[in-house]
Amino acid sequence: MPAGPLTNNDRLNADPHVPRLLDQLRARIRTKHYSIRTEDAYVDWVRRFILHFDKTHPRDLGAPEIERFLTDLAVKGRVSASTQNQAKSALLFLYRDVLGIELEWLHNVTHAKVPQRLPVVLTQTEVGRIFRQLREPYLLMSQLLYGSGMRLMECVRLRVKDVDLERLEIVVRDGKGQKDRVTMLPQACLVALQSHLRRARSLHADDLQHGFGAVYLPFALAKRYPSAAREWGWQYVFPSMKLWLDQRSNVKRRHHVDEQGLQRALKQAVRDAGIVKPATPHTLRHSFATHLLQAGYDIRTVQELLGHADVGTTMIYTHVLNRGGRGVVSPLDGR
Repeated sequence: MPAGPLTNNDRLNADPHVPRLLDQLRARIRTKHYSIRTEDAYVDWVRRFILHFDKTHPRDLGAPEIERFLTDLAVKGRVSASTQNQAKSALLFLYRDVLGIELEWLHNVTHAKVPQRLPVVLTQTEVGRIFRQLREPYLLMSQLLYGSGMRLMECVRLRVKDVDLERLEIVVRDGKGQKDRVTMLPQACLVALQSHLRRARSLHADDLQHGFGAVYLPFALAKRYPSAAREWGWQYVFPSMKLWLDQRSNVKRRHHVDEQGLQRALKQAVRDAGIVKPATPHTLRHSFATHLLQAGYDIRTVQELLGHADVGTTMIYTHVLNRGGRGVVSPLDGR
């Protein structure tokens, strides 16, 4: 009997010798040195896109279908602008970098509305109340977020070699936009950090004795420097208490702490401190910037510490300088 026509599912997996589309996508993402989070997000969006069109191969789809998919996300799914943009980036990456197809410009996408919200900022008194509710290592991590202006994942992924205890500096590697920057290490954290690093080093020494101790290295550094993964300087400042199986290399190793642990601990601390503001770890970064501006530091200096590409992004923190709107004194206060 002659074979029937290929179904869409057959077309996605027609040749067993050709990697499946999602595997090709993962391979290309890793070639570009994107993070594992970006990889998982892109693969998920491409999978949802394919399922949205009844498992039709993306090569048989194009700009009109992408526009419909993104519009449905905004109109029916009511996703945020950042979520819609992430889906768009994933699909454009698929077509450009995996399928080798340059799409026409997407003109007919209904874009999700970008909310104009001001950042939540804590007072210094509120920050102190929250810290009193925290325990280690989340207390130290929160203090570093507030005292240096790091983002949550920048703190979680911090390596020992990038902390200079003498110069009181932290080098933030591969931050947002894949840029490095230098920020301050608060003097108030020094003793607690030194004690924490001694415990982390002891844990690392124990791992080495049991045949482990090789940490994940980015950008194929493990191949160029085979012994670096076991060196103390490359270890995470905040290591996980458990070993895990690295899905990319199939190697059992110790990763950094799960950021969700800090998120949950801070949420509970905010509640226990009786603070009604919806504070998150990122709120500590907002508070860092605002309090520096309140102290009279130049906005360009704050911009550099935060790693903002545009000073306009940093300008949003000027709304809470306790000077009223744009420095105007209320007529009620001026009577």
